Amino acid sequence: MSILSKLFGGGAKAEPQAEEHDGFRIFAEPQSDSGGFRVAARIEKEINGEMKTHQMIRADVCQSAEEAKTTSVLKAKLLIDQQGETIFR
Repeated sequence: MSILSKLFGGGAKAEPQAEEHDGFRIFAEPQSDSGGFRVAARIEKEINGEMKTHQMIRADVCQSAEEAKTTSVLKAKLLIDQQGETIFR
């Protein structure tokens, strides 16, 4: 990889690490926002052979990326516990 592609983001981004919860996969994907990082995650589950995906975005903004990742996973687990597979409707 050339130095220019490293400087300007030409390299492929690594897929975020998935966390399992009740058969769902949670990918913490905080979004950069003014003043911090917005809580967001992708929730996936295979249902009847089809991969279903739900994009969760919350109003919460954290100061650090790590705090936003942790909060994103916690909020996604809460959403799964409350709504289950109905999040895909």
